[in-house]
Amino acid sequence: MAVGAELARRGHNVAWTGHKPALERMLRSGSRILPACGAPFADGIEEVRNEWERLRGPAALRFLWEDFVVPLGEAMLPGVEAAIDRFRPNVVIADQHVLAAPVAARRRGLPWATSAATSAEFARPLAALPKVEEWVRELIAGFQLSHGIADEDLIDLRFSDHLVLAFCTGALVGDVSFFPDHFAFVGPASGRRQTCDFPWQWLDGRPAVLVTLDGSPGERFFRVAEDAVRGMDVQAVFAAPSGVLADPPPNVLVREHVPRLKLLERMAAVVSHGDHGTVCESLANGLPLVVAPVRGDQPVTARQVEASGAGIAVRFGRVRAGELREALDAVLSEAAYREAAGRVRDSFAAAGGAAEAADRLEKLT
Repeated sequence: MAVGAELARRGHNVAWTGHKPALERMLRSGSRILPACGAPFADGIEEVRNEWERLRGPAALRFLWEDFVVPLGEAMLPGVEAAIDRFRPNVVIADQHVLAAPVAARRRGLPWATSAATSAEFARPLAALPKVEEWVRELIAGFQLSHGIADEDLIDLRFSDHLVLAFCTGALVGDVSFFPDHFAFVGPASGRRQTCDFPWQWLDGRPAVLVTLDGSPGERFFRVAEDAVRGMDVQAVFAAPSGVLADPPPNVLVREHVPRLKLLERMAAVVSHGDHGTVCESLANGLPLVVAPVRGDQPVTARQVEASGAGIAVRFGRVRAGELREALDAVLSEAAYREAAGRVRDSFAAAGGAAEAADRLEKLT
C-alpha cells in the first residue's frame, strides 16, 4: 500500500489485482482493482484460513503450500493475465507467495519485482529440512511447467531475477552482504494509519505495553498475559476481541481495534506473536519485543528478533504468567534491549522505505 501510494504520488498509474473483497478492505477508496480470484476458490478463502490457523508445525507448512499457495496460483492466473492485458503495465509487482503474477509476467516478457512481506524466506527457514525445502521447490517448478514455462527457464518464483523488494534490513535479518545486487533491503514501508477511537487519557505516564496477536486466536495467551501484567507497574493495552478477558485488572485496557501506528509512539514495549508487520512497526519505533510465535514465518521472525538483541522469544502455547512477566520486565528494564531496538530503528530509517522501493521500481522501466 505504501509503495503504491508513493508511485501514485510520483505520477505513475497503479492498479491492483487479486481477491477483490480483501483488496477493497485494505485500499483507499477509488483504487483501481482488477479482480483475479474467482469462485470456487475465492468463496472458500476464509475456510482455508481458519483450517490453517488450527494447524501447527509440518502440517501447517504442508497445508499452506498444497491447499493455499499453489491452488491460489491456479485460481488467480487467468484473472492476473486478463488484468495485465487490460492494464498493460510496464512492471508487475508480485507478492512473494502469489505464483500467478510472475508466471503471467514472464509469459509476456515483462519485468517483474518480488514484494516480500516477510523476511523469513531470506533466512532459508527449511535449511535444516532439505527434503522439505526441495519439496517446496518442486511444487513451484511444477506450477511453472504446468503453465508453459520451459524446463530450462524454471526459477524460484519467490525471488525475482529482476528485483526483490525486502521490507526489512540486515539489522533484523542478519548478514545480507552475500545477496545479489537486485535484492533491495529497503526497510519497512508503513501503510496508512488506522483510524478508530481510543481513550488516550487512560495512558497516565507509566510504561505502556501493547499486547497484540493481530487477529490470530489466542484466548489462553491473552489470559496468561493478563496474569503476567497484573500487579506490574505498567499499563497494558490488549488488542483483543471483546469478552476474551472477563475481569481485567485496572492496569489493563482491552480494545477490539486500536490505532496501532499512532499507539506505538506511546508504548515502551510490545508483546506480539511475531507477525512480521507488527515486529517491524514496533522496531521502527525503537520498541523492544516479547515474541510468542505460533506458525508460518513467525518462529523465524522471533529468532531474528532475539539474534538482533531487540527482544525475547517465549513459547506461545506453553508460556506461563511468571515466564512472560520475567521476559516483559527484562525488555522494559534492561537497557541492552532498547539499545538494540534503537539500532534496528536507525537501520530501518536509513534504508529508505517506500521511497527507495519506488526508486528501484522506476529503474525497471
